[in-house]
Amino acid sequence: MIRKDDFFKETTLRICGSLQIATALADVFDYFKHQFPIIGMCLSIRDDDLGAIRRIALATDNQKEFPEEIVAVPKEIWAQIQAVPIREPLIITTEFNKPHSDLAVLLKLEDKADLILPLWIDANLCGILALRAGNKDQFTKRHLELLTSIRRPVTIALVNALAHERIKRTSELLAEDNRLLRKEFYLSAADEVIGQDGGMSNVMQMVKQVASLNNTVLLLGETGTGKELIANAIHFSSAYKDGPFIKVNCGAIPEHLVDSELFGHEKGAFTGAVTEKRGRFERANRGTIFLDEIGELPAQAQIRLLRVLQNREIERVGGQRAVPIDIRVIAATHRNLENMVQENRFREDLWFRLNVFPLIIPPLRQRKEDIPALAVHFINKKAKEMGIKNIPAIVPGALEQLMQYRWPGNVRELENMVERELIIQRDGLLTFASLAKTDALGITKPCPPDGFNIAAEPLPLNDVVVAHIERALKLTKGRISGPDGAAALLRVNPSTLRARMKKHGIRYGRVQ
Repeated sequence: MIRKDDFFKETTLRICGSLQIATALADVFDYFKHQFPIIGMCLSIRDDDLGAIRRIALATDNQKEFPEEIVAVPKEIWAQIQAVPIREPLIITTEFNKPHSDLAVLLKLEDKADLILPLWIDANLCGILALRAGNKDQFTKRHLELLTSIRRPVTIALVNALAHERIKRTSELLAEDNRLLRKEFYLSAADEVIGQDGGMSNVMQMVKQVASLNNTVLLLGETGTGKELIANAIHFSSAYKDGPFIKVNCGAIPEHLVDSELFGHEKGAFTGAVTEKRGRFERANRGTIFLDEIGELPAQAQIRLLRVLQNREIERVGGQRAVPIDIRVIAATHRNLENMVQENRFREDLWFRLNVFPLIIPPLRQRKEDIPALAVHFINKKAKEMGIKNIPAIVPGALEQLMQYRWPGNVRELENMVERELIIQRDGLLTFASLAKTDALGITKPCPPDGFNIAAEPLPLNDVVVAHIERALKLTKGRISGPDGAAALLRVNPSTLRARMKKHGIRYGRVQ
């Protein structure tokens, strides 16, 4: 038979061995299985706000032997238990005197038994340690004595675990708020839109018209066209630019969590809601919320969103009061919402609310003049991310090949293509030979122009240099310097390019 001192010492070392109370309790359970006839053990607290017993940690070989994490207790049973507070260990079964027999039923004891150790600090009951036996007649007086001896270290461990839980929760909230509130762009996002003077000029003009207002904006366009970048531009050009900018992918949130994630929940709203939680809308207060893939919202969330747009207020799940918010809503989708309304898959009244200022983002195949600038932008960006100091050059004809492709995946596909090419040609020329002979729409792409097929007989180096410079000048309409000039495209200094043009006798005037 084990001595009480040895039992106390070993249990104290194990229960205080980790701030993660679940880990510590599992270690204690491994030891207790040799001292008690148990199938599991758990640490629980009495949560008066929930009117329930809430489990803090569980150690067992079969979780089905125990009830759910939160066990709601009727008010009358609470009142009876509080009338006669438990201070000493006791064995509870379904045959025990009321109200503990009622409690035993709630705890799913059936023909089992719980050895209960109440954990007190001064006059406050801070929690309960429960050991469960598979048979109601297995616990003895000796077991009660052993459990009584470890009351203090278990109490200290529980108090420390609860304090750690509160600190961790506070730290997570602060870290999340810091991440969400931190600016993702330090300069105006409008300056980052490639093609704002080209294929995106109409879009950027509409951005300037609506940015200073508070109207809801609906961004429409195919996947990968840059809807999020335009949402950034609207936010950082608006009166809300100093507030948070919260991005939500509505299609990435499980349907049963959408309401809680977007609108928050009150403590005890459902099983597992042990604390109140602010939703994305509350976090975006005095700022902008970007709802990407708005067409994926389930019906219930659509109703709640309609209330936000109409009244500028939200109601948490399980809440009884409205929470006012000052917020700018930008929504986006690649779906045809009008068709979805006709098919009863999207609310018509919500569609009217969202469609106040629709802004259509053109696909990349309709703004091919932006492809060279986008390619250069992604080459520089990805090379920096990959630690490539000497950025590879683009072979003659490759840019034209990129411009002749239909890009079904739009800007995102171009970005991925550039990244793949940098991986393949890390120390060589960028040929973009990995483009298939036919695109995703089954349309055959032409080969590079004659004389520039990399599989053909090599040309004299000077001829290649001359042709390469001439093609760069053609793409930039004769511009040499500046961000859209041939020098930037070829990644050389403008004066160096002019010197080479003079050397090879290349004359090319600026095309207006």
